[in-house]
Amino acid sequence: MPAPLPAAVPDSEHRGWVAALPPTPRALALLARFDRPIGWWLLFWPGAWGVALAGGAIARWDMLLWLLVGSIAMRGAGCVYNDIVDRDLDRQVARTASRPLASGAVGLKIAWAWLAALSLVGLVVLVQLTLYAAVIALLSLALVAAYPFMKRITWWPQAWLGLVFSWAALVGWSDIAGALTLPGLLLYAGSVCWVIGYDTIYALQDIEDDAMVGVRSSARALGAHVRGGVALFYLLALVLWSAALWTLRPEPLAPVALLPAALHLLWQVATLRVEDGAGALHRFRSNRLTGLLVFAACFVVGTATPL
Repeated sequence: MPAPLPAAVPDSEHRGWVAALPPTPRALALLARFDRPIGWWLLFWPGAWGVALAGGAIARWDMLLWLLVGSIAMRGAGCVYNDIVDRDLDRQVARTASRPLASGAVGLKIAWAWLAALSLVGLVVLVQLTLYAAVIALLSLALVAAYPFMKRITWWPQAWLGLVFSWAALVGWSDIAGALTLPGLLLYAGSVCWVIGYDTIYALQDIEDDAMVGVRSSARALGAHVRGGVALFYLLALVLWSAALWTLRPEPLAPVALLPAALHLLWQVATLRVEDGAGALHRFRSNRLTGLLVFAACFVVGTATPL
């Protein structure tokens, strides 16, 4: 008999202020993953990097707040949409079987209404942007709509998620700089690589269940080479971020600002254990700190370099 697999960390957790809500509001909060703030932090940071690198972190501090509100709302909307599409698959995976739609705690019509309400909050944030940045933000909707289907047609849905979760870098940069120029594009490309790396770590939690139900992921594609693959994507992210900083400030000390972030990513790779689902989740969540460290680097270089 094969040894039993370790219990998966459930995707919906009744904890903190969410646990104190009445049943229906609690189910809606869980559907939008309000109990798991790491998702909106990871969506927020690339936008904050774009604002900071473009030199707007101080003068446009309000834009950072709007991006944070938008990240919370749109990450929630994305989760609701993802769960609507994946509700049948979610019932077959231990980590996601307790999600409100998969478990039956929320009906499909209520989920669609909740999605519309969260999208309205995103619309309020959209009108705070310049027209140029708002158009760029709207262009992301096609990528967002297609994402839940990627795990069915490609072994690299994490790459598609990278395109989606990094898009705010283009929005933040263009809102301050007024155009999509090379530093913003390099920042975005680096973020895409970063997302592929950390979401591959996240996918390690589901690797056995995914194999049984036929869901594809970069963790399954890389197999025994997961650690090396994550290291490669993190290295590419650091190279591209360094190029973005260097483009603005061609001095040796500019890329050095990324050293704390590089050390943190190195820790993730060095301590990653493929068979340890809880450890993988911990390292995935630690990317909130990576985002802060990269923001600090962008702030230092951006505020010292007039556009």
